Amino acid sequence: MKNSSTNETNAAISFPSIESVKETIESINEPQSRQSNLSNLRKLGFQSSVAKFLQCDPSTGLTINEIESRRSFYGCNSLPSSPRKSWFQLFIDTMVDDETVQILIAAAVVSLIVGIYDDPTTGYIEGCAILAAVLIVSIVTATNDYQKETQFRQLAKANDDTNVLVKRSNIIILIPVDQIVLGDILQIEAGDNIPCDGLLLKADSLFVDESALTGEPMDIEKSLDDDPFLLSGCIATAGTAQFLAIAIGKHSQWGIIKAHLEKEQDQTPLQEKLDRMAEIIGYVGMAAAAATFIAMMVIHIVVQPDYLQNTTLFAHALDAFIIGVTIVVVAVPEGLPLAVTIALAYSTKKMLQDKNLIRHLQACETMGNATNICSDKTGTLTENRMTVVKGFFANVVEEETSPEGKRVLNGVVSDAAKEILLQGIATCSTARIMKKVPDDDDAVATGEDVVEMGVDTRMQVVGNKTEAALLILAQSDFFHNDDYDVRRDNANFGNPGGSRLFPFSSKRKRMSVLVKEEKQWMMYHKGAGEIVLQNCSTYLDSDGSVKKITDSKRRELEQMISSFASQALRCVALAHRKNPDQVVSPATCTVEECEEKLEENMTLDALVGIVDPLRPDVVESVKTCQKAGIFVRMVTGDNLETANAIAKQAGILTKDGLSMVGEEFRKLTPAQLDDILPRLQVLARSSPEDKHMLVERLNGGLMPKSKEAWLEIHPGRDWETERDLLLPGYYDEWAKSRNGVGEVVGVTGDGTNDGPALKAADVGLSMGISGTDVAKKASDIIIMDDKFSSIIKAVLWGRSVFDNIRKFLQFQLTVNVVALTITFLSAVAGYQPPLNAVMMLWVNLIMDTMGALALGTEPPAPGLLLRRPYKRDASLINLPMWRNILAQSSYQLGLLIFLLQKGPEIFGCESGSTHHFTIIFNAFVFCQIFNEFNAREIGDVFNPFKNLTGSPMFVGVIVFTVLAQWTIVEYGGDFTQTTPLTFEEWKITCILGAVSIPMGFVMRLVPVDEDPDSFAGLEVKDGSSTDLKKGSSPMAVFVLPVAAAIGYKLFFY
Repeated sequence: MKNSSTNETNAAISFPSIESVKETIESINEPQSRQSNLSNLRKLGFQSSVAKFLQCDPSTGLTINEIESRRSFYGCNSLPSSPRKSWFQLFIDTMVDDETVQILIAAAVVSLIVGIYDDPTTGYIEGCAILAAVLIVSIVTATNDYQKETQFRQLAKANDDTNVLVKRSNIIILIPVDQIVLGDILQIEAGDNIPCDGLLLKADSLFVDESALTGEPMDIEKSLDDDPFLLSGCIATAGTAQFLAIAIGKHSQWGIIKAHLEKEQDQTPLQEKLDRMAEIIGYVGMAAAAATFIAMMVIHIVVQPDYLQNTTLFAHALDAFIIGVTIVVVAVPEGLPLAVTIALAYSTKKMLQDKNLIRHLQACETMGNATNICSDKTGTLTENRMTVVKGFFANVVEEETSPEGKRVLNGVVSDAAKEILLQGIATCSTARIMKKVPDDDDAVATGEDVVEMGVDTRMQVVGNKTEAALLILAQSDFFHNDDYDVRRDNANFGNPGGSRLFPFSSKRKRMSVLVKEEKQWMMYHKGAGEIVLQNCSTYLDSDGSVKKITDSKRRELEQMISSFASQALRCVALAHRKNPDQVVSPATCTVEECEEKLEENMTLDALVGIVDPLRPDVVESVKTCQKAGIFVRMVTGDNLETANAIAKQAGILTKDGLSMVGEEFRKLTPAQLDDILPRLQVLARSSPEDKHMLVERLNGGLMPKSKEAWLEIHPGRDWETERDLLLPGYYDEWAKSRNGVGEVVGVTGDGTNDGPALKAADVGLSMGISGTDVAKKASDIIIMDDKFSSIIKAVLWGRSVFDNIRKFLQFQLTVNVVALTITFLSAVAGYQPPLNAVMMLWVNLIMDTMGALALGTEPPAPGLLLRRPYKRDASLINLPMWRNILAQSSYQLGLLIFLLQKGPEIFGCESGSTHHFTIIFNAFVFCQIFNEFNAREIGDVFNPFKNLTGSPMFVGVIVFTVLAQWTIVEYGGDFTQTTPLTFEEWKITCILGAVSIPMGFVMRLVPVDEDPDSFAGLEVKDGSSTDLKKGSSPMAVFVLPVAAAIGYKLFFY
């Protein structure tokens, strides 16, 4: 691997042939053939024989030295990418899928044939020019589509990047999932995604959701004897397991299926809305095209102007038809869906840098208009860096669990009592503490139980952070550096006759293990302090004896729990019960039996206070959310006092706010909940069902819409008498109470049981560090660093996408109105259309692709967080945008009509000549170039040149457009029907276009406000509109006098 001796070792290793491995594994890994697979496995000699065949020792795993050899021989665990279209295929699609382009090509071909027939020397130019313009547009479109697909695949790959625990050289290490090799020993627990096909070696209450592969809706219980097969792409929903990797990558069952999949991105709501708008604009364009064609034909037949004296009716009809089709091409705003695609692709890439991994594109835009965020406490508002700081251990109170405190504990607590405490901490947990070391060789040399390859030497936690806090305490000097891994190995979890584990669930708020010790069975129990205390009748004393919890002792312990909570400490209790085998059979005991028969009359061993500091950025982030009109709620499993303490520190719980526990929440009627929703800021001791009901009531997304649907979630209840009494209510009642428009809700979650709430939310936000695979798959956005401030960034980028689309819409509609109107008016007035087909196709390229690139990639402005979110049904075009579109269109139309009539006199050229139309064309294009600066703002702010250094794509598009325009005018000749302009003509047309900038200032002086009813969310108290207008540049004061001076100089000297 890293030296010659290692390479020599690898060279000496020989493995079973690929053919024999394939034949053997296929006999026990046939899809949907469990009985046949099981029969073949028994013939082979069960799991141990398969492990021996693959040359793997289940007790120690593969040796680190052989990994590279196995990877090169059998391959790695990388799944095949779905087929993608080549650039050439996308290029052909632009021709095949767009009917207007096909019509334009056909018309260009006819023009080419007729032109060559009439004038063999130059008649081909117009037809070739149109074909060349269509070719350029198609190339640019295909290139954009190809780059978009590349970006989405990169995001999908980032989404699939996860880590997994494997055992190698008798060491547990954390590796990326694609580094798994055939024969690896892997470990999974509830919430983990199964990364490859495997055979169970150990299992404890393991249930797997196989619906992704088999369609089976129920979770399947796995066992070593009856169903030891694990399938890649499925999810462990409960329990823990260790298994042998028997099929990886493209050879696994999920890999075989994925190789035949080609999943296209679904359209987002904004894309669908824009498609509908594009369709309407397209119909208007077709009407304008038909009107222009009719007007041009009437002019030729009835008016018969001089410039058409030498043009045949057929040639003129062909010209009119080409102009008409070109109008359709220009009018149909294919740039609208392109703009949102570019904006989303750009934003998702930038959001990944801001620690937001977008799994579903629509989440990007939806998050921008979120009105409610229901946030977890642990890991999102707090650092998820749990530390035990004080506690009650075997009736000994420790105010500081520091190394200095060990003398007190060791001097007072007996070895027997400590043994019970340490055994409970080690076995009643699935977390692991890991230490990173520089390289592979060092990892082997350290002899640590768990390590991760890397260069960071800090401790890292895999699993529940609360459990990890207890493990760190056990490993510290406070408990004389206990080795929890040895205790777990001795417990023999997952093997027949070994210990049993019933993992922690957020529904039960506790967990239990049945441990087979040398002389007896023991049940160790851990959970929320007040819940565990209720089920304890005795407590462990310092000498190892058990004493009854008297009423006064119970009050003392309850007061201690309350004291911990008031200090924002999470209180966790440890308990035990001897000889559970006398009540249940450990081998067959279920979690229900354990809860009903064993988790009572227990002995309380310890109460610990665990601190989880508030993240430094949370207070400011919550304040920013509230300024942005977003209602922040904390939904947590912690007790009410702890939750309130943290919520007050974070600024979530205010003086007028309300907090309550899940038990009270569940008893509310829908009407009662609606009454308190505007004030409900903290929901403590909540279950996943509570969070799900809260989200349903806020957004109405999964509200039952029929009697049958209501009865399905309330079996045995009476629809007629109880439908208005039970949460979450029903759709008709919900819609009537809020006019059918619900809140836009973002929900954070990290646990397996958070999946339903994440699905019910408009945007589900899972935690990238602490989140389970189940939570990540149920979410729309993965917060890679688990920080609340990253959620704010998601809101900012979402609002930026929406505004960037509006900017582009404002720009495009202005061009549309002017181009269609001037072409139609010139035809009706008897003028030859000033913009020919090639010119209009170039304008179309500026308007669609170039405009989408320039305005769709504008970075977000912090001021976006100073306004309230928009309602779901808010219009894409608001009143200030209509003001801007009409003002700019009026100026541009007036300018073009003026140049059409007075241009020959001013510039000394022949009316209707190529020179005359080139001047009009140049002025028109520069109007669009300068209006693109105006379009960077859609409200009353005038600062067209702000932060240009932060918008390199915008600057690049402007520079490219100017250079391309200069090339077309100066060197297009007969091909584009343009002629070179003098320096004075360039200067004048550029300045006429630049007047769009002061025009942008003047139009914003017209007082037009956005409709207040288009906003949702909290009222912003500090006058956001005033703050937004402060963004106007001081240069605006000088714009008008400078423009007037330039105009005077230009026209009067």
